[in-house]
Amino acid sequence: MAASPPAFKGPIIVMGVSGCGKSSIGERLAAHLGLPYVEGDSLHPAANIAKMSAGIPLDDEDRWPWLEIIGNRLEDARDTGIVISCSALKRIYRDRLRRAAGSALAFVYLKGSRDILLARMTDRPGHFFKASLLDSQLATLESPEGEDRVVTVDIAPLPDIIATQALAGLAALNGVEP
Repeated sequence: MAASPPAFKGPIIVMGVSGCGKSSIGERLAAHLGLPYVEGDSLHPAANIAKMSAGIPLDDEDRWPWLEIIGNRLEDARDTGIVISCSALKRIYRDRLRRAAGSALAFVYLKGSRDILLARMTDRPGHFFKASLLDSQLATLESPEGEDRVVTVDIAPLPDIIATQALAGLAALNGVEP
């Protein structure tokens, strides 16, 4: 009997605004799929971290070098797969990442209400991203719903349920049962 195909093969971006759970869900997906996980925030240039720590929103010029670094990681993992957390707020950012990763790239969009996001952000002391920046991220966000290879998951449930729903969506993109 032939082995069943993996639930998902290829690079994955776990995306959404700050506080949506990109890191915790990304780690769970990577562990389940046997893929490496990269915390996208760790790839920000020092100037971006300083700006966000000061409560100043990033603009496109700030984000392009960061997206280039993430794109390079995706390109290196086209065939082997990787999970990277990245806000990917605008379509042009996602399109840049798609060019780097190729047609196998999938996005897991963690979607939630402002109230849930704000509550989560205020519960993580010591994070460089200030809760005061949430509204600028929400204003910048161009929902990826309706784009190819996007799995949208509501962030209201517990993290294990969110991860299970994301895995089911990824499996469906790959045409297999989770």
